[in-house]
Amino acid sequence: MVIYFGADHGGFALKEKLKAFVKEKGYEVVDVGAAAYDEQDDYPDFAGAVGKKVSQAFDQSRGVLLCRNGAGVNFTANKFPHVRCVLGFSPDQVYDARHDDDVNVLAIPADFVDEAAAQKITEVFLSTPFNESEGRFRRRLMKVAQVEEEVRRME
Repeated sequence: MVIYFGADHGGFALKEKLKAFVKEKGYEVVDVGAAAYDEQDDYPDFAGAVGKKVSQAFDQSRGVLLCRNGAGVNFTANKFPHVRCVLGFSPDQVYDARHDDDVNVLAIPADFVDEAAAQKITEVFLSTPFNESEGRFRRRLMKVAQVEEEVRRME
């Protein structure tokens, strides 16, 4: 499974540390930017790149995004079909989001979690399977897919 990483200047330093952590766990990591710290960069560029990659291979990849508060990368990634991005702030909350909602992109608020917490949140995100056997979870995701289709028809 490929893990796409993206971050603006607010999440750049933590992204670099998390990439190394995820590589050590044996995952293939692809960094879509920023390639260097740039105080003037903009989160939609990197969240859009991760969102696009995961949207194109939503069953074979995941994404990890970082910015200062996590909100901007979260709502940007969620603009893409088949992307279910969650703003992750605790291991238990991320566990439930993976297990119940099959989220495939994690947005981390770099100003509000330290490196150890970000590692734990990311580890839970990558290791928790979706509970496919629970009918209500599948039913809800099918309804989300219907909403996505309605939105596409509106455009």
